[in-house]
Amino acid sequence: MVSNPPTKKPTDEYWMKYMGLGAQFFGSIIIALGIGWKLDPLAGFTSPVLIWILPLLAVVFNLVKIIVETNKKNK
Repeated sequence: MVSNPPTKKPTDEYWMKYMGLGAQFFGSIIIALGIGWKLDPLAGFTSPVLIWILPLLAVVFNLVKIIVETNKKNK
């Protein structure tokens, strides 16, 4: 008897797509925090302004990206 190799289910690709979007989301927040951490002293701010603003902007842009990516029609 010949056994057929296992085929990919369509759901396998979906969870990988969402996992990648989540990794990009958290990665961009970490990068924005690092940039804010380094730029705050250089800009001369006495309070951590860029540490708050840059990650907030990253969250907003990533939420828009996630909404756009998840609402695409399957072609």
